[in-house]
Amino acid sequence: MADEIITEDLTQAEVEELDKLAYTHKRYLSPKEIAAYVLVNFGQKNLSQFVSAYKEFFMIQFLKINTTIYANINLFASIYDALDDTISGLIIDRTRTRWGRIRPFFILPLPLWLIGGAMMFMAPSAIHTSTQKAIWALVATIVYGLGMSYFGAWGLMIYNVTPNTDERNNLITTTKFFELFGVWLPSLVPILVTVLPKISTKFTMGGVYTGFAFFMLILSAGFAVFGFFNLRERVPLMSREEMKETSILSSIKNIFTNRPLFAIIFADFFNSFKSVGGSSEQIFWLNNTGSLIHGTVCGLFTGIPNYVMIPVAAKMVKKFGARLTAIAAGLFGFFAYMATFFIGYHPFGQTFRDNYILNLVWVIFALTICGLPNKILQVCIPILNAEALDYMEWKHGLRNEALVTTVQGYFSKLATSVTSWLSGMVLTWINYIPLTDSLGNAIPQTDPKILNGIWAVFCILPAIARGMFGVSFILYNIHGDLKQQMIVELADKRANRLAEQNAKESANND
Repeated sequence: MADEIITEDLTQAEVEELDKLAYTHKRYLSPKEIAAYVLVNFGQKNLSQFVSAYKEFFMIQFLKINTTIYANINLFASIYDALDDTISGLIIDRTRTRWGRIRPFFILPLPLWLIGGAMMFMAPSAIHTSTQKAIWALVATIVYGLGMSYFGAWGLMIYNVTPNTDERNNLITTTKFFELFGVWLPSLVPILVTVLPKISTKFTMGGVYTGFAFFMLILSAGFAVFGFFNLRERVPLMSREEMKETSILSSIKNIFTNRPLFAIIFADFFNSFKSVGGSSEQIFWLNNTGSLIHGTVCGLFTGIPNYVMIPVAAKMVKKFGARLTAIAAGLFGFFAYMATFFIGYHPFGQTFRDNYILNLVWVIFALTICGLPNKILQVCIPILNAEALDYMEWKHGLRNEALVTTVQGYFSKLATSVTSWLSGMVLTWINYIPLTDSLGNAIPQTDPKILNGIWAVFCILPAIARGMFGVSFILYNIHGDLKQQMIVELADKRANRLAEQNAKESANND
């Protein structure tokens, strides 16, 4: 009764406006659809973590790629990948099929990244010369990257699976929370490569890496297929005719005038330097602490706060906004990593083995503190990306997510080119040489200069990356009154577009 009285007091225009806003407040996602998105993300995050954590270590330690050659392979592959992203972005944006724009790319690129991913963790006995090894590594890296450049379209699903921004943000938070129950899978590798070769000589460290890579690839592919059959796209898009009328040049121009998008691009560019420290993680655990298994032990503890930090991140975003939350998390990471570096990894003795337990406890504690912002940023980044895409649609009427991703890709590939090159070159600069025993298993370095160099790489670059990430979001302008204006006007535009599409469908049916 009260609703009827309120409705009678409103004008027809106001009622229509409420109906349009209701479109963005409706709940769309079923439990099965939420599960599908969570599982696809689960597979890809685990695979990505596995590749980023162990690719460099495997290729240098077991394929025996020279560190400088490895750096140059990554540089070339990154440049190639950036060129390919231009084509893939345009293709994905202009795809219109009965299955949607994004869903076909859950399936089509599977053979490429499965083959390339398998090759990256194989060291065939028939390959002997450094040239043969370099070609094998280059082909593996390019094929895997090519497949992932198209499969990367799945990441755009979060912007299209629901027009309800609250539902979208909740899905992001839910996804990040469930990641916590799966990203530990790659952390099992150090245990397996340490224990299995001791159980039987049939197992080699290199063979364990290869077997686990196959497992991760098959798992990720299975979840991708499941996602294809269970996800839907719901945000109304421009028709084929409208896309043809919109030139590529004007689309790119619109992207380059998107201020919040470029704040994200700068933040991601600087944040990518953290991966140089991350790629040296296995080298740090093996050489500085004496055993790869210490990394697994550390991971058991450093991951615990994440179960708390994701709900905290959701509350912080709701109270302060994703922008301020990202700034605070980035600056916290800078100071935490720098403090860790200056204290050192063996404060309780001249070497790590002096007061071994206390030193290990200290490293675990320090890395736990440094890692507190990780999940906060992982919640903030997709929310900020989604807002930047909404901003572009609000200003220009377009949702060229794949083309936006391509432009972002240029900068991220530029950063990847630099960081991939640095990942190999920093090891060259500190004169790191991988040591193996008679069976080909990895053994630690003992040179103090090399160990100190590894520690510097492990801490300083992540500190700079986190700090610059936070500072970049000072440029991000989607907050306050502007954000509220965007939400209301964008709801109106989408409702009008949806009404036009429904009218065309009804006319065609008649």
